[in-house]
Amino acid sequence: MFAITQKLRILLGVLMMGIPFVGSAADTAPTNGKTESIVLGMGCFWGAEKRMSEIPGVVHVEVGYAGGDAPKVDYEDVLGEERARRRGDTTARNHAEVVKVTFDPAKVSLKTVLIKFWENHNPTQGDRQGNDVGSNYRSAIYYTSEDQKAVAIATRDAYQAALTKAGYPAITTEIAPLKNYNRAEEYHQDYLKKNPNGYCGLGGTGVAYPQAGAAENPQPPQLKAEDLHFDRQLIVFEAKDCPFCKQFKADVLDGWQSEVPIVATLNPHAPEGWTLDKALFATPTIVLFEHGKEVSRYTGYNGDKDRFWKWLGYQLLTPEQRKIAFEQGTERPFTGSHLDEKRPGTFVDPITGAPLFRSDTKFNSGTGWPSFFNPVPGAIVLKEDNSYGMHRVEVISASSGIHLGHVFDDGPPPTGKRYCINGDVLKFVPDKS
Repeated sequence: MFAITQKLRILLGVLMMGIPFVGSAADTAPTNGKTESIVLGMGCFWGAEKRMSEIPGVVHVEVGYAGGDAPKVDYEDVLGEERARRRGDTTARNHAEVVKVTFDPAKVSLKTVLIKFWENHNPTQGDRQGNDVGSNYRSAIYYTSEDQKAVAIATRDAYQAALTKAGYPAITTEIAPLKNYNRAEEYHQDYLKKNPNGYCGLGGTGVAYPQAGAAENPQPPQLKAEDLHFDRQLIVFEAKDCPFCKQFKADVLDGWQSEVPIVATLNPHAPEGWTLDKALFATPTIVLFEHGKEVSRYTGYNGDKDRFWKWLGYQLLTPEQRKIAFEQGTERPFTGSHLDEKRPGTFVDPITGAPLFRSDTKFNSGTGWPSFFNPVPGAIVLKEDNSYGMHRVEVISASSGIHLGHVFDDGPPPTGKRYCINGDVLKFVPDKS
C-alpha cells in the first residue's frame, strides 16, 4: 500500500494548489496527414507520459486506464479494485495505468515508438514498476489492429534477446487488444509539468534495443569498482534530459566539498560487484554505498537542498551530532570537540565540508563551547530563536541548514560578537604546512 498512499498524498497537494492544465510539447506538434494511436502501460503514467511525448513525430500523449473488465473507471476505482484484489475479494481484471500515444506515421514509425517503450521502463517486473506495486502498474501494449500486434510481438522478441544477453529474466508485458480505455482525470494530465515535486523516469533497464537502439541509444558504460571508494561512496544515478538532475548538479554537485566522494552516471546499474537493494525508478537517485553495498538512497530532487543534506547527515553523523544538527540540541559545556584546538586551519560543516570559521577568529570565552568573533563570509545564516522563553539568535550553516549554536553581543573586538558553537558539529581541517 506504500506506493498508492504516497501517490494519493502527492495528488492532494496538486489539487490544493489549483494549477491549471498545461498542454504537453507534443500537443502543439504540427501534422499534415493521418495519425495513429497505441496504448501503452509502463508503470506510473506520470513519467511514461513525459518520456513518450519527447519522441519526434509524436503529436499527443494522454494518460488513462485500460485493459480491465470494468467499462468505466476513474482513479479511485482503479485503486479500490487493486485493494480488493489484494484482499482476495475479487478475481476481476483491473485496469493498468496507461498512456495513449498518438503519432504521425509519416514522421515516426510504430516500431520506433515501441523501441522507446521498451527502453524506457523495465518490462520484466510483472505487476510492478520500480517502487509502484500492483497489477495497475503492469507493463502492457494494447493494440487496435493486427499490424500493431505484429510489430509489438516482433519488437518484444528482439528486445528479449538483448535483455537475456544482459542477464534479465523474461519479459512479462501483456500484449492484448485494447479494452475499456478511459481517459484519466485532468489533474493527471501533464502531471510532471504541473507538479514541481515530480521526478524524471530513469530510462528503464539501460539495455539498448538491438539494431536501431545499438546505434542511436548506446548504453552508458557501467562504473568500475576499482575507480571508486569501497569504504564509502556516493553515486548519483541520472538520466538524459532530466531537468531535476541538472538542478541537483547546479545546486549541489558543482560546489561539492564534502569528504564523501561522489560520482554521477547515466548507467542505472551498480558498479560491477556492488549491489543495489532494489531497482531504481526515478532520477536523480543518490545512493550511498559502503563496502560495495547500498546502505541508503535519496530519490528525486526538487531544489530542497536542506532536505538532501539532512538525508546525508543522518548517514554520516553520530546520534549525538544529529541531535544538535537537526533538533537544535546543545552539548554540555566543556564536553564537545575542538574546545582547545589552536592550530592554524578551518572549521568546516561536518556534512558539506564548507568552511565555517577560521581558527584565527577563535578565542577562549570561558563558557565551555568553541567561540569565534567572525565567521567565514557567507558561511552562516542567522535566525531569531525565542525557544525556552529566551530571545536568542540562532547560527545555522548556510550550506547544509544544520543548527550550529547561537551568537551573542559580548565578544571581543573588532566585531564584539561571540559565535558560541557546538564543537561536535564542527570538523577541523588544519592548514597544509
